[in-house]
Amino acid sequence: MRKILPPLLTALSLFSPQLSAQVKKIVLLSPGPGQVQDFQSVSPKVKVVGATPATVLTEIADADGFIGVITPQMYSASKRLKWVGVMSAGVENILQVPGAEPFKNSDVVMTNNKVVQGIEIADHAMALLLYTSRRLNEYGAAKQNEDWLRTPFKGIELRGKTALIIGMGGIGTNIALRCWAFGMHVIGVDPEEKPIVSYIDRVVKPDQLDEVVPLADAVFISAPDTDKSHKMFGAKEFELMKQHSYFVAVSRGGVYDMNGLVKALDSQKLDGAGVDVTDPEPLPKGHPLWSFKNVMITPHIAGRSDLDNARMLGTIKDNIRRFADGLPMVNVVDKKKGY
Repeated sequence: MRKILPPLLTALSLFSPQLSAQVKKIVLLSPGPGQVQDFQSVSPKVKVVGATPATVLTEIADADGFIGVITPQMYSASKRLKWVGVMSAGVENILQVPGAEPFKNSDVVMTNNKVVQGIEIADHAMALLLYTSRRLNEYGAAKQNEDWLRTPFKGIELRGKTALIIGMGGIGTNIALRCWAFGMHVIGVDPEEKPIVSYIDRVVKPDQLDEVVPLADAVFISAPDTDKSHKMFGAKEFELMKQHSYFVAVSRGGVYDMNGLVKALDSQKLDGAGVDVTDPEPLPKGHPLWSFKNVMITPHIAGRSDLDNARMLGTIKDNIRRFADGLPMVNVVDKKKGY
């Protein structure tokens, strides 16, 4: 005898495939301890699955979302991918690699952690400028020898000096605010239109870079490395820099010409430089940049702080919720522009 189901149970049984189909699979590459559970707790409308480099091609095949650095091979293996979330601010390691064009031209939404990393990187940029402009390197060496070094001091004041900031995104605007607080005049360089704010004197387009470089007492590199910005601060721009000026790079080493920097230091045009990013990276042993006493080199750690991880995870978790609910994502990358 055929069993008769109550109407409500019958309706639910017919509707259950649609309910399960609404759960979106998100693959998390190389998750840290407890990270899958943490991301899963954001929404019951997603299924977060951890993957290793050995299993990712299988897991991504039916994934709706992916968190991590996606390769052309991974993208080719995916069948229904709609979102890629990147933990870092820079995305050149995804968009500028051979074979990236299919992903770059796809309608897959890509998000990153631009803007939220600006605070600690701007702090680091100012630390690099202060280290060199206040000649702290000389006193670091004296401390090692327990030497109370009372020689004539040639450190400068930042008040009244001009800062040129190349790249006025999350990092650049935070650097601008700090420079303004030190009493500096601020000129920005950016391809996008920027609002008028009290702490930035003016913003020019990249095609005006050579006009403003000679005005700068300190140049900051805070632009992403894209097809258009790669090596935009070249040997010519270093030659245009003001005598006794300073150079600081905290975004990507590919934006500036390393040989030009070395030449400007060797000729004593620059009084100092601070770089957290280089090209090549890591900076090889024996590279001439290591030999300059008025240069501070840090190993691409400007984006780290006691609070940055929480902000970056917060952006990813917010986008998981938005992805689950079909809402607009935050920190969306223009894949054609590269940022």
